Amino acid sequence: MSWKSALFALAAAALAACDAAVTDDNGLAGSVLIDLTYAYDRDTVYWPTSDRFAHETVFAGVTEGGYYYSAYKFRTAEHGGTHLDAPIHFNQAGQTADQVPLERLVGPAVVVDVSARAKDAPDYLVSVADLEAWERENGRLEDGRIVLIRTGWGARWPDVEAYLGTAERGPGAVAGLHFPGLAPDAARWLVDERSIKAVGIDTASIDYGQSTLYETHQILAAAQVPVFENVANLDGLPARGFQVVALPMKIAGGSGGPLRIIAVLPNTGL
Repeated sequence: MSWKSALFALAAAALAACDAAVTDDNGLAGSVLIDLTYAYDRDTVYWPTSDRFAHETVFAGVTEGGYYYSAYKFRTAEHGGTHLDAPIHFNQAGQTADQVPLERLVGPAVVVDVSARAKDAPDYLVSVADLEAWERENGRLEDGRIVLIRTGWGARWPDVEAYLGTAERGPGAVAGLHFPGLAPDAARWLVDERSIKAVGIDTASIDYGQSTLYETHQILAAAQVPVFENVANLDGLPARGFQVVALPMKIAGGSGGPLRIIAVLPNTGL
C-alpha cells in the first residue's frame, strides 16, 4: 500500500471509528483506534475572549416530497475545542492551516505523562527534566515524533472553571487562567535536540495559563511545528508504540482550526 493509500484509509477510519478495533480489510486490520477529539457542542471550552460554538438548524424534518432531510450550519472560532495551532498563529512567516505538510500531522507518537506532578499544580510547567525522565524510562525520543503531553487536565473537561481556572468571560478573565503548559526551554529542547514533528497537550494552550508572552508558542511556530490543543483521552494511550493521525479543517490562510485527531494502536490481543 502506498503512503497516500494508507493516509486515505486512516482518515476514513478516523471519521467512522471511536475507540474500536478494526476488523475489515482497509489496511488497519487488527489495529485499535482511539479518538483523541472532543465533540463540538454547547459545552465546548473556548478561550475567554472567543465566541463559543454555535450549531443552528437550517431544516430538519419531512419535506414536501415525503422524505426526511436535515441540514445545519455552524459558527466557531479557529481556536476552541480540539484544534490546530498553525505556525502562523505566532509567526508572521509561519505556515497557515492549509500549508502545514501532511507529513507533520501523521506519524509515530509518544505520550509524556506528567499528570502525577501536575495534579495539584495548576501552573505546572513541563520541563526538560520531565522529558529527560521520560527518556530514562522509555528510551530516547527519536527524531520525527509527535509528542503528546498528558497533564491530567482532560479529566476536568468540560467544567470550564476547573479546566481553565476561571469561568469568567472577556479580556479581564485571561489573568485568571490557570492550567499546565510546556516550558519554553523544554519546547526549545524538543525542537533543537529531538526535531519533533508536532506537539499536543490536554489543556487549552501549549503555554501555561499564566503566560503573558506565549514564548512556547513562539518557539514552536518559529520552527514550523504545529500544535494540537485540548487533546482528549490521553489516559488511554501508552508511552510509545502507536501512530497519530491529526487532520485539521483545511482553512485557506487560517491560523488554526477544528481538528480530528486519532491514535492507531497495534492490537496486542490482550
